Parts: sequence; C-alpha cells; structure tokens
Amino acid sequence: MDAGDGPREGRRDGIGRNRHVAAAGGIAMSDGMFPLIVETGIGVDLTGDDATKAAVRAVEDTIRRVLFPRMRDVLPDGDRANMRVEATIAVPGADRVDVDEVRGRFPYGTVTVRTVEGGHRQPNGLIGDDGTEGVILVAVAVIAVGW
Repeated sequence: MDAGDGPREGRRDGIGRNRHVAAAGGIAMSDGMFPLIVETGIGVDLTGDDATKAAVRAVEDTIRRVLFPRMRDVLPDGDRANMRVEATIAVPGADRVDVDEVRGRFPYGTVTVRTVEGGHRQPNGLIGDDGTEGVILVAVAVIAVGW
C-alpha cells in the first residue's frame, strides 16, 4: 500500500503516520495530520435562530462525551499544546457563526474551525411579537483530534 491509499478494510495496520482520514461529506484533515479520534456532536438552538449558539452546543456535545486519559502519552513531547483539533460544523447560516467563540470552547491544542452550510432549520411552532415564525436551528459538528 502506498502512502496515498486509505486504510485497508479488516487490517489493523491501515492507519499510519502518512494516512489521511476523512468523514463522509467532508472533514478534510490538514496535510500531515495524524488523527487519533474523530467524534461527532449535535447542537440545537430551539428559539433564537442563532447559528453560533447551535455551533457552540454541537462542539460542547462532542467534547463533553469524550475522555482522553492517555493523550499525553501519544502527543509529541507529551505536550497538549502539540495537539491539533480540526472542527467542521454544518449549520444553516454558516456565515453567521462566530468561529472565535466556537474555537474558545476547546481547552487545548491548536484549533481550526471550519463552517459549512448544512444542518437543519425548521419552524418551531412559535410566533414572535413581531409576527415572525420561530425556528429550530440544528448544527452538526465533526471534530478530529490528533497531531
């Protein structure tokens, strides 16, 4: 298998230092990143039509459920500063997401946040004082952690 091939199905040696992992639909690892974990999360804003709030909740949903007890053992120099985090968040109104606020939710590492149009938006059944229909906004996060 040459360095550009993906992992071989059924083989434990399918991922190596020069391999790239991509989730369906498009989280692309940066060139040379060795992903240890790829995890997903969902965030919802039930009433505010706030893309940033939904994106932050998707990230928090993801990192809240994951524990990396031996991460320092596999990071270069055992330093969490060497950890790389790449987050792709699909959300309606992706251009409205405050990526700095989302990035600030990660406790360690060099964090890259990319937003793409996606997720889900639908009426929530509420009518505002101004007569506009309320919406539910759903964001989906795919987060890769590695070095």
